[in-house]
Amino acid sequence: MLLRVRVTLPDRPGALGQVARTLGVAGADIVQVVVLERLGGRAVDDFTVVWPGAARVERLLAGLAAIPGVQVDGVWKAIGAPVSGGHDAELLAQVAANPADGLATLVDAVPALLAADWAVAAIVPADWAARSGTAHGPRPLPTEPSLRLGGEPTTAYASWRAPSPLRLPEVTPLRARPMTGLEGTRYAVAPFGRAGLVLVVARSDDDDLSPAGFHITEVDRVAQLVRAAAVILGDRLDHTGAPTIASSVIDPS
Repeated sequence: MLLRVRVTLPDRPGALGQVARTLGVAGADIVQVVVLERLGGRAVDDFTVVWPGAARVERLLAGLAAIPGVQVDGVWKAIGAPVSGGHDAELLAQVAANPADGLATLVDAVPALLAADWAVAAIVPADWAARSGTAHGPRPLPTEPSLRLGGEPTTAYASWRAPSPLRLPEVTPLRARPMTGLEGTRYAVAPFGRAGLVLVVARSDDDDLSPAGFHITEVDRVAQLVRAAAVILGDRLDHTGAPTIASSVIDPS
């Protein structure tokens, strides 16, 4: 199976090679390395590795923990190798080529771009977070769109792996940011800037694995895609939520 391993390590010659050797000794075959950050003498790297399904991940974690100065930030299953930023332009070209299905195209594609589990475009009233409060926790989204102030968030489109009923943290349509919800689910949230529409991308806990939260560079990438898609789709987003583009069935109970 494919695993994504996020590691914080010293930004010095030889440190990356030491991590790579340790992964190899543990039985992991490295497919790709992505550098997310280099700051203050530290680096944050994402490794996508092929890991034997019968092997215990604890072996890999123990090997990395034994390297001085190395910290494992998260390990989670990946559907495929993370797709580079060069594919963002191709995705936006697909959105522009077929704007009628542009929102669905974006939502379906984003999880693979960021090694995430699922994504959803939700319509969020501007005052929802203030009215509901974080103490209430995630709540299921109703199926029927509601754009009125004082309404509830609704689903415009969800990717095929999105859970049902779909429960989201107290998102708002104001700014892009990472979030952590109940049961260890990590989110990246980015507003379209129209009609209260927000893109939410999620990584969920799976078995004994724990995903890393979305790095600021990943959140920025989502935000850039959303802003560009908003420009391409324009007024179409104001009518989002019609049954012709809604693909998920949400249980509001």
